[in-house]
Amino acid sequence: MSIKKKTPSESKVTMTEMVFPNDTNPLNNLMGGRMMHLIDIVAAITAQKHSNRIVVTASVDNVSFNKPIKMGNVVTLNAQITRSFNSSMEIFVRVFAEDIPTGTTTETNSAFLTFVAVDQNGTTIAVPQVTPETEEEKQLYESALRRRQLRLILANKMNPDEATELKSLFFKV
Repeated sequence: MSIKKKTPSESKVTMTEMVFPNDTNPLNNLMGGRMMHLIDIVAAITAQKHSNRIVVTASVDNVSFNKPIKMGNVVTLNAQITRSFNSSMEIFVRVFAEDIPTGTTTETNSAFLTFVAVDQNGTTIAVPQVTPETEEEKQLYESALRRRQLRLILANKMNPDEATELKSLFFKV
């Protein structure tokens, strides 16, 4: 059975939330754990849209907290698939905070997550491949293999000598 290829834009998801007092720390900034929760949700929805399957979080790469998000800000999370492999998918999430009274919007966070598609029994299942269209999508697609190899090395699932894409950054292969 052949699985139809999809473009990243077919699976893009935008999620919007407002920061309330129970979401903040003593400095009235959004708590990091709450941000990670929102990132995981929007990424999971994106992976489900792409695969049309149940998905589980396999890994969360570096989550960068560049700027604080204040109580009362509106948070927008934009998620898109960067690349799919056999049953796994890499999702890139960018987070923006909007201060409505001042009219300013700031990019505050970003993260790469990996999800795996599974069937009703929890067995991994194949997912559609990604066909990037824009220059940004193509760049994210190409660099996804290096990120995947690094994840696999760090999880002791790949020998560093086998990481040809990663090695090509440092040595002529």
